[in-house]
Amino acid sequence: MRFGVIGDIHGFWDERDTAFFNQADYDMLLFVGDFARITSATPVARRLADLTTPAWAIPGNHDGVTIPQLLAEIKNRPLMRRLGAFGMTRRVRTMERAMAPVRLGGYTAAPLDDDLGLIVARPHAMGPDRFYYQSYLKKTFGIGDFDASARKLCELVDRSPRDLILLAHNGPAGLGDTPNAPFGCDFAPEHGDFGDPDLRAAIEHARTTGHRVRAVLAGHMHHRSKHSGEWRETGADDGETLYLNCARVPRIEADGARRHHISLEVTAEGVQAETLFVDNDGQIVSRDPAGGRG
Repeated sequence: MRFGVIGDIHGFWDERDTAFFNQADYDMLLFVGDFARITSATPVARRLADLTTPAWAIPGNHDGVTIPQLLAEIKNRPLMRRLGAFGMTRRVRTMERAMAPVRLGGYTAAPLDDDLGLIVARPHAMGPDRFYYQSYLKKTFGIGDFDASARKLCELVDRSPRDLILLAHNGPAGLGDTPNAPFGCDFAPEHGDFGDPDLRAAIEHARTTGHRVRAVLAGHMHHRSKHSGEWRETGADDGETLYLNCARVPRIEADGARRHHISLEVTAEGVQAETLFVDNDGQIVSRDPAGGRG
């Protein structure tokens, strides 16, 4: 299958993007979350509803939340975090309805064909230093910590086909602790590896149970360091799995003349990914290898 993978949109999506992906030769589109410019995801969700290519999406930490709630999560204000969760279910459902037929997942397993499955991981992921949006996740999914999240993801693996693609907002632990690593913490380098432990646990469980994790797709950690200006590595490969950080922010540059996404091809023989930029007319203006094997 060929996938178009779109990183953190943060408001940067218009009718030219929709037109391009409707005519592009992709079997499916995968969105790694953070549709909202800051906290209002519904305007972008409505634009995505015009897509005709099948698509899955995962909510990011900016989606379905309010500004006070997001600030409470960032600053770890427990009472405000709990209060902020009120209304989040309604906001997420509003976003989900607005983007249909794009399917919004979270702790979701979906077969893509007989031998390939998609797992949509923990929604609203924000980093491993604490379990963000705990009240909402506990109420909605019955999951209140990383251990419970890991168990749920492993259950999804167990009922999925042999080969897997994992769609997440933040990536897994284990891919490096430097600010330029795919999920290294650039805004607070002392945090080091900022990948999620529950996602890593699901990957390791898949391997020990005979599955092949072909690709892990995420974003969240933007493409350029907020402090040093250093560019982040897009891809990593541990010999078994291709990991991609798809977050190019802003994804539209030069007044629309450069529009970012990643092309991923998964075959029986291997996986290949390219970073693509297209212009306002939908013509490819640059392409660079993002990783792969086979």
